[in-house]
Amino acid sequence: MNKSLITLSGIFCISLFASVEAQTPLQKIEPVNFSQVAIEDNFWKPRIYTVSTVTIPVCIDQTEVKTARIRNFEKVAAKKGEKHEGIYYDDSDVYKALEAMAYSLKNHPDAQLEKKADEWIGKIAAAQLPDGYLNTYYSLTGLDKRWTNMDYHEDYCAGHLIEAAVAYYNTTGKRTLLDVAIRFANHIDSTFRMQDRHWVSGHQEIELALVKLFKTTGDKRYLDLSDWYLAQRGHGYFERRPGSQDYCQDKLPVKEQVQISGHAVRAMYLYTGAADVAAANNDPGYMNAMKQVWEDVVYRNMYITGGIGSSGRNEGFSVDYDLPNEEAYCETCASVGMVLWNQRMNLLTGESKYVDVLERSLYNGALDGLSLKGDRFFYGNPLASAGNDSRDEWFGTACCPSNIARLVESVGNYIYAKSDDALWVNLFVGSSVSFNLKNKKVQLKQTTNYPWDGKVKFSVEPDKQIEFGLFIRVPGWANNQPVPGDTYRYLDSSSEKFSLTLNGTPAAYTMVNGYAVVKRAWKKGDLVELNLPMPVRRIVAIDNLVANRNRVALQRGPLVYCFEHADNGGKALNIIIPDKVNFSAAYKPDLLNGIVVLEAQATVATVSEDGASISSGNRKVVAIPFYSWANRGQGQMQVWMPRRINDLRLLSN
Repeated sequence: MNKSLITLSGIFCISLFASVEAQTPLQKIEPVNFSQVAIEDNFWKPRIYTVSTVTIPVCIDQTEVKTARIRNFEKVAAKKGEKHEGIYYDDSDVYKALEAMAYSLKNHPDAQLEKKADEWIGKIAAAQLPDGYLNTYYSLTGLDKRWTNMDYHEDYCAGHLIEAAVAYYNTTGKRTLLDVAIRFANHIDSTFRMQDRHWVSGHQEIELALVKLFKTTGDKRYLDLSDWYLAQRGHGYFERRPGSQDYCQDKLPVKEQVQISGHAVRAMYLYTGAADVAAANNDPGYMNAMKQVWEDVVYRNMYITGGIGSSGRNEGFSVDYDLPNEEAYCETCASVGMVLWNQRMNLLTGESKYVDVLERSLYNGALDGLSLKGDRFFYGNPLASAGNDSRDEWFGTACCPSNIARLVESVGNYIYAKSDDALWVNLFVGSSVSFNLKNKKVQLKQTTNYPWDGKVKFSVEPDKQIEFGLFIRVPGWANNQPVPGDTYRYLDSSSEKFSLTLNGTPAAYTMVNGYAVVKRAWKKGDLVELNLPMPVRRIVAIDNLVANRNRVALQRGPLVYCFEHADNGGKALNIIIPDKVNFSAAYKPDLLNGIVVLEAQATVATVSEDGASISSGNRKVVAIPFYSWANRGQGQMQVWMPRRINDLRLLSN
């Protein structure tokens, strides 16, 4: 055959394959919005209530009374030449607080809260310039300097404005803030994409926000702008000191990135936006890159708590397996970002491993950022403490309080997902949900005492008999794999297996991508029961993770545990957990808002006064869920425990 004919034939086949691939939707499933989910369980419902009644009021007080964030908007509207107060990105905290308020109004309607939100929105709208630009820092310090510094967060603030506007519109139907966001997005589009003016966002966030705006308005202009933002990266456009492109994930084009680098929160927002664009544009290029980056994050750069970003120097990643405990940075916002990104990865692939990581980050890395009373916050989340760590009332850079608030208020977003012919159960949260499937209404009620108990009941109530697949996630932790990859593994084996019954008898199911799938013609009263055994499991790390050599961590269900001073004679750094120690689990309703503790007789070391010798003896030790530490004053804490007395090392004082 003629060589040119072979070449043409090959090109035709490649083009045909690309055409078929382009026509096959990337997105497997769609999320069920939190507004359709009524959360009724004893773990999340009280936390949502606490955020509504305590955390959001704290955010409001800090935003308009104790700091100048709202005053800056008032100053812009007044046009009296007043000075800007605070940091150049403070506007973003106003918007995140508004987004949390919007979710709260859906969960707990409150006329006074809505009035406060409308008051803020009026002040924001009054500060917007006629051309759509909105940023109090540049409006008060000099508009001649706007859009001159890629690292000054103008579009980061715009992204959070858009997210707040979409959330508030969806909750109340009021358009004022949405129209403000539309005008600002149009200004950005006209300034950059339409003018073919290169611009790399120093702090990603606008990418995912623009996709939300596209879905809300139906205007493809915003999807195109989001894709344009992604395409700007990796070409040397970023205006920052030479050699620092890794910090903002700008060293390579997004579709060519395979390793995680730089600032953890920026990375999470970037890849969440890329996943959203991949789904909307059916673009596999972003998806292929993100799968490789995700493996680099989870396999080599993630803490057992689901936290990421070990280095405080760059608020992000350093080198593989650099995961110190006491010095861990693990920003709360980065764990929030892990929840967002892993949800998108699950929606695109239908694979449960992404929800496994989402759940780990949610219950451990993110929840640790909020005190049980809801009024104090961790910015960083160390895995060990010599006693110097405590949550703060607020921060100069105050991204974390409103971020964890909006996550908790919208946790219903992550429980369920659906396709044309199936429903996915991703998280085990006592709740009720109504959804339409094949033009029929189906109600599902989930009853559980998770995460303290692995028993979950699903009551299926369709209006009429209907056939669909019910996909129930079987967590990796229940299947002898605590975390994807080989960095962490269970030290002990467990013969206990999950069970699934339908109307009291063993259910016929198939396993698909980590889900137990029951497909049948469902009728009213059908009851599915899942039983996930929750033995206490020991986790060890590979030797590459130097900080945890010869050490062990404890996990039960989705929760990682730690030892804290308050339960262990005022100390936690002198406890040794030999491999043969047996732990029992006990629910303590009056401790830390009700928790399951782990108890055992273990080795405790005593250091002589001169520090020259160490002796040991046995006594009762108690471990608590990691998220619940630092609620009883400052003191020692440790997640990774030495397995032998020779491995004991006292942390710095």
